[in-house]
Amino acid sequence: MSDLAEPRKLAPLPALIFGSRWLQVPLYVGLILAQCVYVVLFLKELWHLIANAVTMGEQQMMLIVLGLIDVVMISNLLLMVIVGGYETFVSKLRLDRHPDQPEWLSHVNASVLKIKLAMAIIGISSIHLLRTFIEAGNLGSDKANLTEAGVMWQTIVHVTFILSAVGIAYVDRLSQPPQGK
Repeated sequence: MSDLAEPRKLAPLPALIFGSRWLQVPLYVGLILAQCVYVVLFLKELWHLIANAVTMGEQQMMLIVLGLIDVVMISNLLLMVIVGGYETFVSKLRLDRHPDQPEWLSHVNASVLKIKLAMAIIGISSIHLLRTFIEAGNLGSDKANLTEAGVMWQTIVHVTFILSAVGIAYVDRLSQPPQGK
């Protein structure tokens, strides 16, 4: 069947149900606006890093750089949700043979998107945990922004994210038919 074939008419209720997918468009536009806010946050933190680089200590500089990486990873997560979600649940973007089409988009589906999102969340959690471990040297002092219990809970949450991602990947693998047999 060619792309130029006339789509068949749906009955009113199925047409309404299928058309309701377009209600997600304002959500994706909202995520694009949230990404704009993250760009502003990134530029603000980058300016803070550049303006104070000479007077800053290595640990403080490392924490700001990790914050910048965190913003980039969250922005990447937003992009995956916006592009992958729109392509999967709303309408095709028709990016075939576009030189800037992300490689992963050609084989995106709900399962792939879930696994990619889980991996992105683990990456973001890793950055937060690394920042916590860097700041852990201040535990017990007046400069401490966290407690031992806080470090423990962040670690538990991070391990939970990892186990959840493994579980999602395992269930996804179970639901795939064996290949080559």
